[in-house]
Amino acid sequence: MNRNKAGGRIEFRICIFILVLVGLSVAAYSQIAPAQNTRILIIFDCSNSMYGLWESDSKYEIARRLVSKMVDSLERQNNVQLALRCYGHQKKYPPQDCDDTKLEVPFSKGNAWLIKSKLEKLKPNGTTPIAMTLEACAADFPDKNARNVVLLITDGKEECGGDPCAISAALQSKGITLRPFIVGVGQLDPAIKESFNCIGNYYDASTESSFNQVLNIIVTQVLNATTAQVNLLDKNGKPSETDVAMTFYDQTSGKQKYNYIHTMNNRGVPDTLRPDPATTYHLVVHTLPKVEKKDIKLTPGKHNTIALDAPQGLLKVQAGNGSFHRDIKCIIRQAKSTQTLDVMETREQRKLITGKYDLEILTLPRTYVSGVEISQSHTTTVSIDEPGMVNFQLSTPGITSILKEDKGMTEWVCNLSDNQLQETVKLQPGSYKAVFRAKGVKETLFSSQTAFQVQAGTSQKVIIR
Repeated sequence: MNRNKAGGRIEFRICIFILVLVGLSVAAYSQIAPAQNTRILIIFDCSNSMYGLWESDSKYEIARRLVSKMVDSLERQNNVQLALRCYGHQKKYPPQDCDDTKLEVPFSKGNAWLIKSKLEKLKPNGTTPIAMTLEACAADFPDKNARNVVLLITDGKEECGGDPCAISAALQSKGITLRPFIVGVGQLDPAIKESFNCIGNYYDASTESSFNQVLNIIVTQVLNATTAQVNLLDKNGKPSETDVAMTFYDQTSGKQKYNYIHTMNNRGVPDTLRPDPATTYHLVVHTLPKVEKKDIKLTPGKHNTIALDAPQGLLKVQAGNGSFHRDIKCIIRQAKSTQTLDVMETREQRKLITGKYDLEILTLPRTYVSGVEISQSHTTTVSIDEPGMVNFQLSTPGITSILKEDKGMTEWVCNLSDNQLQETVKLQPGSYKAVFRAKGVKETLFSSQTAFQVQAGTSQKVIIR
């Protein structure tokens, strides 16, 4: 391939590449309904090697007849549009013309007759610019609001020095879904088979009839007749966990494909999804902490089960029963971790994956609880003392620090505002001192201290002079 001509910047649209090395079989198209709008771009090899004999006729004639039957069947599908791109049909070989690729029939509804007519008129002539043709096909799709599928029919390898693997990697980096089927007809050279490994999955077919099974897989994948359920397993291996967000990522590109709230259906089992089977997925379930599974490959045309261990229990933090306990926040971390998982209030409950957690409860002073055990389907309650309400009244503005006393030692708790004469603070039960110095006083020795006690669930006034 002429790399200067093919190496320009191209906006790649969403495509799924299905490579078929000469030979298709048509079966049961009308029985499978697509889950969404689907556009199928047929790329047809018209290089001179397609004149070669294959069983009952030339490779070109056999492929043309099978494709004609296929487009007739696909045209009857709702929400399916077809288009035709050909290569190797405009210039004879030799000499080699690696720019020989053209969109012959654009996407539209009811154009099967035009595709069949075009294929009847074309004759194999030129060379095989596979990489350049794949690169060019990105501009053939009208928009991204559909499943955009490329079906490449060819009898051989790249002949123009292009790198289909590099094109594949470039498309994937743009968020393209790429999981092609590669079906080889006859006795292909092992090196040719090996060259397709970087693009997709290779299937060997030595006869026309052997394409039937492969075609069924292709049809179900293209029309997305594939289902799946996500089983979030409890500690007993039962899919009982639910009501949590989950994200499916395209593992190759890292881009989001789907976001769902996990749901049990009316029969009490995980609800059925219809993901695109052409993608390898990375699933993240947004439990606390998250659970995830990579390298998820779905079997087209079947019901797939995706299982993850997600046993959960509930955490509840309470501070007495009075009105002062409300709105106290609690930081949740996994045991011996510094990363914050979540912040909850004492009036809430939080569902967590089973295991041990460390809590930092934002009382004054802080309350730390380590190694809290969360068990399957059990509510673990952590109780702390209810705070007391202290109304501080200052005779003059100044600097005030509140210190808590414990076993002869003092711990800084908070500072009061230096420009207010009155402030109310929630403090945990215990012995305290308020250390004060008036704003205008420039001598440390004029600091004063006021001792006071805080009782759980009580209110009091502390006057500071």
